[in-house]
Amino acid sequence: MNLYAQGLLESPLGWSVALIVGLAFGFWLERAGFGSSRKLAAVFYFKDFAVVQVMFTALATAAVGLVLLDGLGWFDASRVYRMETLLAPQVLGGLIFGAGFAMGGWCPGTALVGAASGKLDAWAFLGASMAGSLGYAALYPSLASLQEVGACGIVTLPELLGWTPATVALLVVAVALAAFWAIARFGPRGSPMEATEVGGPR
Repeated sequence: MNLYAQGLLESPLGWSVALIVGLAFGFWLERAGFGSSRKLAAVFYFKDFAVVQVMFTALATAAVGLVLLDGLGWFDASRVYRMETLLAPQVLGGLIFGAGFAMGGWCPGTALVGAASGKLDAWAFLGASMAGSLGYAALYPSLASLQEVGACGIVTLPELLGWTPATVALLVVAVALAAFWAIARFGPRGSPMEATEVGGPR
């Protein structure tokens, strides 16, 4: 069911679906261990690659799923919202986001999961994120010109590479499988987070 196409996103049905999807998303993030800032930050220290594996799995599943559903006529992929490519602000924002992730051990989504689990550092991270967002909003008039640096319009990988969406989806799967193989072959053995998460020092 395409709630967006039917204008039902802000209806009781839309809110109900959003609630169910959000609860399911948070539940599985917690089950994957993403309610722990230590486990999330461990990827930056090359100690635990669960984050990489889960994210690659999600990307590959979404890419293949969109192509299949679009091919079967069950979903119109052209209606998926696509952000405009703004190189300068997106690169700068990515660097700031990555630095915050490495230092805080959370991203906004996982911080909500951690907060729901009663993690005080997650609450602190969310408070800092809110303060940063308000600060950016206050400074936006003086930063608006940055939006024009590296503006490329809406660009997708199929258009950029001149490939079909199905070919790009297969490329994503191939990259994911290569990453899984590399992690299994060269990554750390076992989970170094077990000692700290189960009965160890916090």
